Amino acid sequence: MPTQVLFENAEHRNILLEDFTSGQMVQANQHVIIHKGRGILLDPGGHKVYSKALDELSTVLPLGALDYILFSHQDPDIIAAANGWLMVTNAKGFLPQLWIRFITHFGVDELVMENIVPIPDGGLVIDLAGARLPLLPAHFLHSAGNFQLYDPLAKILYTGDLGASLGQTYVTVTNFDDHIQYMEGFHRRYIASNKVLKLWAQMVAPLDIEIIAPQHGAIIAGKENVQRFIQWVQGLACGLDLLED
Repeated sequence: MPTQVLFENAEHRNILLEDFTSGQMVQANQHVIIHKGRGILLDPGGHKVYSKALDELSTVLPLGALDYILFSHQDPDIIAAANGWLMVTNAKGFLPQLWIRFITHFGVDELVMENIVPIPDGGLVIDLAGARLPLLPAHFLHSAGNFQLYDPLAKILYTGDLGASLGQTYVTVTNFDDHIQYMEGFHRRYIASNKVLKLWAQMVAPLDIEIIAPQHGAIIAGKENVQRFIQWVQGLACGLDLLED
């Protein structure tokens, strides 16, 4: 997956960085949002991708201009390299409050713990050089403490594991019906229940969304495909819904 610009105007850019995973690693996307020359990095990844992601980020944004890093939840493919990112940049890291006491198990140094901002369960709004980026609660999708970021300027919803797809070879979904086969197994196993999907759908309904950008797999682009995805998850039985024994 090559580096791709998802949105761009005179002041604002949304960039999907190149895929740095290899071998048996689950594929994972890293995204950066740049507004007026300042940046936020979303779900930067683990140790194996750290050096490559750092080098690639520096081609689109000076490291000194990285103001924030979002760790949407506690999975190692998101947070395992947190110490490296926080040591080499001056960025503030946003992490769900639920996982603050767990991050030190990934080797986060006491020197940078003060740079980690706990996200309360109800979410908050990040101010990136004047661009207001809400962190929306997305608990149990799949993590018990989990957040998604909405960029109202680019009309992109960064959904983390929701919308994840595995095994497809394309970057952007063109045929939603065909794409379901790459999402279905993951969602049935990793998402807690249909109830939380319906609550999520109610939350995002008022938002103007043109792109859903998950942490794994293809981008869901275009309002028609976005609405198709929202309708699909509302009718999906998953997690606890499937437990019988």
